[in-house]
Order: sequence, then C-alpha cells, then structure tokens
Amino acid sequence: MSLHLPPSDIHESGEDPESQHGSEEEDDDDQTWDDFAEDSIAQQPCFSLFEDEKFPSVTEALENDLSRHGFDLEHTCIRLALDVHQRIRLINYIRKNKPSPSDVSSFTGQEAFLNSEEYLIPIVEDDPLLQFQPDDEWSESEDEVSTSKDAVTDLPSATRRICALEKRLADAKQDLADYRNFVGERLNLSHLTDVTDDSSSSAALPRDDDSHYFESYNETDIHATMIQDNVRTSSYAQYIMTNPTLFRDAIVLDVGCGTGILSLFAAKSGAKRVIAVDASDIAKKAATIVQANGLDSIITVIQGKIEEIALPDDITHVDIIISEWMGYALLYESMLDSVLRARDRFLGPDGVMAPSQCKMMLGLCEGCEIFKDRVGFWHDVYGFDLSTMTDGVYEEAIVDVVGPDTMVSESCVIKDLYLKDIVPRQLNFSSSFTLVSTADRRTKVQALVLYFDTYFTSTGEPVSPDTKVKIVKEGDIAVAEIWPVGGKAAPQRRPSQGEGLQGKRKAKITSFSTGPRSVPTHWKQTIFLLREPITMDEGNTVTGTFHCRKSETNSRELEVEIHYSVREKVTAPVSGDVVVQMYKVR
Repeated sequence: MSLHLPPSDIHESGEDPESQHGSEEEDDDDQTWDDFAEDSIAQQPCFSLFEDEKFPSVTEALENDLSRHGFDLEHTCIRLALDVHQRIRLINYIRKNKPSPSDVSSFTGQEAFLNSEEYLIPIVEDDPLLQFQPDDEWSESEDEVSTSKDAVTDLPSATRRICALEKRLADAKQDLADYRNFVGERLNLSHLTDVTDDSSSSAALPRDDDSHYFESYNETDIHATMIQDNVRTSSYAQYIMTNPTLFRDAIVLDVGCGTGILSLFAAKSGAKRVIAVDASDIAKKAATIVQANGLDSIITVIQGKIEEIALPDDITHVDIIISEWMGYALLYESMLDSVLRARDRFLGPDGVMAPSQCKMMLGLCEGCEIFKDRVGFWHDVYGFDLSTMTDGVYEEAIVDVVGPDTMVSESCVIKDLYLKDIVPRQLNFSSSFTLVSTADRRTKVQALVLYFDTYFTSTGEPVSPDTKVKIVKEGDIAVAEIWPVGGKAAPQRRPSQGEGLQGKRKAKITSFSTGPRSVPTHWKQTIFLLREPITMDEGNTVTGTFHCRKSETNSRELEVEIHYSVREKVTAPVSGDVVVQMYKVR
C-alpha cells in the first residue's frame, strides 16, 4: 500500500490519556517491569560522549566521561533543569557537533538546540544512552522538596515529599514513553520498544520458521544453482585459495556448509581442521562428498543448528568463519543471525569473518520492462482486461534482473554490515537515502532497485569507504591460479617476509557485486515497483527513508517500508507530498 504525508506532518505522539488510569496493581506491575527494562538498558554497550570508544555498558561510558573529561551528564542535566526530551537533545547535540566538555559546561539551558526537533533523531544507531535514566535523576530542587533526610521531621512533610517524587517519576516515565513512540513512528526503530513489550509475551510458544527453510536445502537443484553461480563461487574460491598464509594450519568453521564446497576449498588451502555445519539433511551428502575427496581427516561434518551444536572436544575456538549466508535483498532468510551467533560462540579474539563486510545498495531504475511484464501485460490479453491479476503486485518485492542501462542514478549505501561487530538487533534498521538522477533526458522512473556488494579481507578488517567493488563483466575468466588442473594442487604463492604476522600483513581484498552492472548472480536484484512513477530530469533528486525489518509473521521474510519525496535539486524544497509504500520480501 502507499500513503501520502504532507512534508511537515510530523507530530510527537503519546499514550492515550485514558490509558494512564489503571488499578494500583497494574501500576505496581509496570514499575517492576520498568525497573527490569532500565537495568537491561544500563548493561548495553555504549559509546563515550567525547571519544570514539565503546564501553561494555552505559554506566562505564558515563564513568569514563567523568574520570577522563570531568563531565557529569546527569549533574549537567540537573543544573540546566532539562526535561527528558531536552536531555535527549543534549546527548544528540554532543554526538553530532562534538563540542568540548568545557563548552558544554558553559551551556545555560537557553540554547536553541534544546527545543529543536532535529536533535530528537538519534545520531548514533542503537544509542542506549538516550533511554537510560539513572536512579538519582529525579532528585528535587531545594525550592520544591528538600533532599535532606533531616529536613523531613513530620508525617505531613514526608507525605508531601513522597507525593512530589511520585509525580515527577510518573511525568518522567510518560516523557520517555512519548519519546519512544515518537522515534518509533519516525524511524521504525524496533529496538526502542523491545524493552517495553509486555513481559507476558515470553510465555508464548516459539514460532517455527525453520522447518520449511531447512527442508528447502535438502534439494539438489538449489545447490546446483548456487555452485553454478560463477561470480559467487569463484569469489569465495579466489579468497580462500589465494590466501594460504591466512588458512595455513588454521581451524575453520563453515556455517551452513551445504555440499561442503567452501570446506573443500579451505582444506586445499592448508587448513588444519575444518568443521562444516548444516542443519538440513544435505549434511549427510556433504559428509559423503568429503570422504570421496579424501579429506575426512581434515573436515568434520556436523548436522545441527549452529546455535545448538558443540565443537569437537579438542577445539575451543576457531580462527576463521566462512559462510555463504546472503539471501535476496541480502537479509532475506535471516541466516546472518546464525552466523553472528557462531561468531559470538566460537570465533577467537583475532579471528576473521569471511566475508568480512556487506553493503546494501539502493538506486533508481527505469523499470519499463518489469512494469510491462508484471503490470502492463494484464491490461490487454487478447483484447480482454485481466488487470485484476495485478492486485498485490505493488506490495511484493520482485526478484529479477535489470540491465545496467536501466539505472538512472548512482547507488547509495543504505546499510553497511561489518560482520566482526554488528549485532542481530541492528538488522532491523532505518536509513535515509538521496538519489540524484543521471538521466540525460526526461525519464519515467518505475522502480527502486536494491542489491548488495560483498567484501572479503585477509585481515578481517573493514574496507575503506572509497574501496571499489569488483564488477564482473561477461566473458571475464576466473583467476586461473585457484583451479587445480589435471588433478594437481593449485599453485601457492610464496609468502613475503613478515606476511604471517597477525595484524601487520596488508589487507588483501576480494569482492563481488550483485548489482545491475555486474554479471547476474543467482541473487539477481530486488525491485520495488512504485505505484506512482516519478518523471525526472537530470539532477532531480529522490530523498527518503528506507525501513527494513523481519516480518512479524515469518522471521525469515522481510518487511520493507519506503518513504520518499522528489526535489528539483538536492538543496531544493520538496515538490510534493511524502509517499509511503510498503512491501514484503518473500
């Protein structure tokens, strides 16, 4: 479906006033749950306000700012008499503009940004500091209620003090609830409401989204399709077989091994041990394949979910995790969650993830042929109107191939996933985008196109932002040195002096793209047809927000919501309403 929103139609939302009236028993339950939620927030990793350093918890980040920089956030909020919204604006202002602690200490509380809606939007993704409220936040001023125990000398005074504190606590909780609702509506950040869900939901029976998923990988055809995808398979092979120093004597974990092809490459590249894991029955065939190739002394195949299996008794951690986990639109199938679980359970502190990084890319596409095939075709079939067959076509993402000449903008990154440190909750995300038309003539844009670029580094470190992904053209030949010829082992490069020193070797990058400018892969591209096409000239701009989350009905499927508007130039005002369109990726 699609909706039109006026560009300035932005409201902070709160709870229905009637919902604030409940029984005393309900209030007690809520307070218990809020205490639990606050503790959960306090234990989340958090960046310092004045350094690019992440600490294990909010408390430790605040203590660091106090000890190193002499800055006490909570004291500053009290000194400036900030409410919850203004406290959030202060945090976001510091993170965005990076003032010094002394600059912040000079604030008076009258600064314009403390009333600006701009600073209600989180600057740091998943910033727990925005939700954290310390126990001493609600101490009263001397004029209102004395904070000294000795000042309470009689029952009426004590009663007034208790009532005042209860009122401020209730007001603060309401302010925080309003902010969570506001950000949830603006950015669809589900992590802000994770801790406020009703605790009784934990008693619900777990939903089984796995059975059909694992059964689908029992079939031979799906594995043939993946292995015959030369861009995919040769890229993995090139990375593994041309990094012998990395793989020599390493312990490798292959998550979702399928036929075991990546495990075979790793064994041939010199790995000491390879543990190949798959939850589907294909694991049985993988074990037979390993034995048939005489590598069963190196490769151990385990059938089971990576979340449940144990490594062989003599192995406590692994040096490298390899996995081909990517799905349509990158995150379809949700296999990355399992890979991240494997990382947290088994990867050593200096371990390498392969691939190390993936970038989700979004661009504008003419989409004329897709539109004709999926929509226009049905309007006249042998003289009959069958257009009812297009019902739902604008609500489902289309997985297909579009040619490079159909793209009418450069693509932008809407999500950069660095596998060494990303966490599962960040896979539900919202990202802004700006796409500038490169068309040299007036062009009708029928669709947005999503694809992904994948990077492997020999060190496991992230690639620099200006790194260009490898584009494979028709007729390109895979690197010859990775392929054994006539049964002979692939040639090995002699390592340069000092190459084996962990952390000192130069990062060697292997990459591939699933975009329209590269040879098509089995992932193709993910196409979002626009219900209302956009007519654009060169330089016209589409700006908006891309929301992506796991489906509520099947966690392996995706729900995408795209908000967009059109401008004549990047700096020009919006020329029409904000359009909202929602899709399923399944």
